[in-house]
Amino acid sequence: MKIAFIGQQEFGKATLEAFLARGDEVVGVFCVPEKSGAKPDALRVAAQALHLPVFQFSSLKSSYAEQAMRDLNADIGVMAYVVQFAPQAFVNIPRCGTIQFHPSLLPRHRGPSSISWPIALGETQTGISIFRPTDGLDEGPLVLQKSCAIGPDETLGELYFNKLFPMGVAALLQAADLVISGQHQEQAQDELKASYEGWYHEEESRINWANHVDQVYNLIRACNPAPGAWTVLGDTRVWLYDCRKHPVHGFAGVRGKPGEIAGLTPTGLLINTHGGQIEVLKLRPEGGAKMNAADFARERKLFSPAG
Repeated sequence: MKIAFIGQQEFGKATLEAFLARGDEVVGVFCVPEKSGAKPDALRVAAQALHLPVFQFSSLKSSYAEQAMRDLNADIGVMAYVVQFAPQAFVNIPRCGTIQFHPSLLPRHRGPSSISWPIALGETQTGISIFRPTDGLDEGPLVLQKSCAIGPDETLGELYFNKLFPMGVAALLQAADLVISGQHQEQAQDELKASYEGWYHEEESRINWANHVDQVYNLIRACNPAPGAWTVLGDTRVWLYDCRKHPVHGFAGVRGKPGEIAGLTPTGLLINTHGGQIEVLKLRPEGGAKMNAADFARERKLFSPAG
């Protein structure tokens, strides 16, 4: 099949390579223009190394982008991690239209941080969706879905790279075959079950230690490795990464206030929260690099056995 490819970063690169490895023809690659000083886009670098036509339009709504797509005479468009808005006038140009990847079980968790939110909300299942893009955000009819479990201690990075990433690449290949052969079925999304969440920014990733230990733990997992859940320890803003959860059962509860450092372990520091403690193993202080959390607490004299 002749593919017009739209995407970016490592997921886009891996998907591009998967189509090429099985003998498909990629007739053109659309990438987001890189900002000055930004890390080179992995998809763009890979496509140019393979001598594929690369287009970097500031907007896919332009007549120039539409004409470039028409000139490719593609059988199908494949969108593999796309942050630019792609209008119907653009995605409908290939002979069999376009398919798009989204890392959630649509219509749940529409939006740009759809891997983080299920973890933060304590959900135990997620997955990927391949759908037909429309002018609504992640609202088009479904072509294919695959689900997977979210482990109780799984982080954003682990869930994405170990499960959703390879599952998504394979599903795009499978969905493209179904569409080209005319064997696919499209199912409208149930709007009564739809949810939308925005980016996980600074406000969303701030830790409220008065929340239950499960909520705090889920938030830290949902932000690891990026953007990192954050708090203030002493007078320093820090981002927390690897951690463990220590629930407390019974009437005794936790001694000390929420957010208070309750002690040090050989590998980390214990912070009180409602219903338990979080053992922080790895953190990054503002302006610094990731480091052992216990070492940070000792260096800043944040805890002593005498309190």
